[in-house]
Amino acid sequence: MISTEAMNRFNYFNYFTEIEEYFWKKRGAHLLVSPLDWAIVETWQKAGISLPAVLRGIDRAFESYTRSRRAAAGRPLKSLAYCVDAVLDAAEEEKETAAGAGPRAKNEASATESFSREELRLFFSRNIDHLTAASRGSRSAQPELATRMEETSRRLTDMLPLIDSHNVLDLEELERRLTVLEEKLTAALTAHARDEFMVEVRREMDHQLAPYRRKMTAAQLSQLERQYLQKRLWERYNLSRLSLFYLT
Repeated sequence: MISTEAMNRFNYFNYFTEIEEYFWKKRGAHLLVSPLDWAIVETWQKAGISLPAVLRGIDRAFESYTRSRRAAAGRPLKSLAYCVDAVLDAAEEEKETAAGAGPRAKNEASATESFSREELRLFFSRNIDHLTAASRGSRSAQPELATRMEETSRRLTDMLPLIDSHNVLDLEELERRLTVLEEKLTAALTAHARDEFMVEVRREMDHQLAPYRRKMTAAQLSQLERQYLQKRLWERYNLSRLSLFYLT
């Protein structure tokens, strides 16, 4: 188990990479996390579950798994889907503790310390380049989608002066703007996706989710399916996600 003090030091915008690396260590193998696992992490992030709660839940899930028949048979825990219940329980406990403790002091660590201006410029430039390339590749077959990609690229370019400004950079406000752009572009990608591609994605998603469906509520499954589909759509066009959560 890791200490609360250690967990609290994790950076807000390292949410994805810290969970991925922690899961690797617990699993004992540095393997690629599956699209399903990344979709699960996104559902936790969207639900506002804190990083410490996620890591506590992963700890508990592994402790439970070591007592299972699968572990006794030498079968490793392969997916974060097994950790969903434990993470949700840890998040509920955290809420109850916070409610009982009264108002909590705000974290003194400033979000502006998370990244350098150069890191942000490189991140934006990479995403603009990917959008430009995807737009060119889609222009002949899907002109409306190409136009949406170009608009998204222009919005990112319009944000560059914020990064170069001498004023203190409000990363939370920047993240809100990026989230809006992501949501709009995801809607366009979904609307223009080929039926064959959507069917294939749902087929692979159903296959990966099959062992875990009974453990999840309808709301959890619905959110997870949306996140999984979003990830596969962005991969389809070789697009990088815009959120600062993906900078690292």
